[in-house]
Amino acid sequence: MTSTLEIRDLHAGIEGKEILKGVNLTLRQGEIHALMGPNGSGKSTLAYVIMGHPHYEVYKGDILLDGESILDMSPDERARAGLFLAFQYPVAIPGVTVAHFLRQAVSAVRGYTAQKTEEGPVGSNLMPMREFRKELNEAMQMLGIDPSFARRYLNDGFSGGEKKRLEILQLAMLRPKFAILDETDSGLDIDAVRAVAEGVKRLVGPELGVLIITHYQRILNYIQPHYVHVFYDGRIVMSGGPELALKLEEKGYDWVREQFGEKEKVLVG
Repeated sequence: MTSTLEIRDLHAGIEGKEILKGVNLTLRQGEIHALMGPNGSGKSTLAYVIMGHPHYEVYKGDILLDGESILDMSPDERARAGLFLAFQYPVAIPGVTVAHFLRQAVSAVRGYTAQKTEEGPVGSNLMPMREFRKELNEAMQMLGIDPSFARRYLNDGFSGGEKKRLEILQLAMLRPKFAILDETDSGLDIDAVRAVAEGVKRLVGPELGVLIITHYQRILNYIQPHYVHVFYDGRIVMSGGPELALKLEEKGYDWVREQFGEKEKVLVG
């Protein structure tokens, strides 16, 4: 059965300031949606609210995964339920290797637990090392990532492209139902954008729905979305096909500001 992520009339913000002003969006497994808009329009806020960032508050509306509200779920519970967020600015953690981090994350999301006995827990609550190594090597080979990458400290000294490729490696290992890519192309040169996009394309399929949040058309040259949404002033103001992204690339966002600055009606292009 195909899973669905549905955002209904979502109003949310931080410290009493409303940023999202009635977002409606439905994403199904197997679909690729692109969310495009100018800086400050609330795109990243939407990503954080979907994943349950504790600094943001939902004032109205709902987020449903397969028909069930996730608003009361913590971020880790949402991850176990099948949601994934690739960060715009991944954090470096010196001293923690990529392999160790990924084994911990995969084990937590897949629900590995130690066996309980009267004397207490026995065994490990981690994915068996042999099984983990096999999956990690297969994922790195598929994405064209050098095996030595696994021994490096998490994002420590990584280039922008390496940080974003690690996000895609996490996506490959965690196998979510839905992935939100928050400006994954930000700060990357053309070669790095192409490498990251190729990695995402290898993972896209009937069991993964993707929401690509971006300013620019360039990553969409490599990953063609089924739907493109224009985000402005905390809401989706226009939706269409891939041609809408080309229009934004050609004309920029000034026409969006002029046309929708005082309007709330959602148009279908």
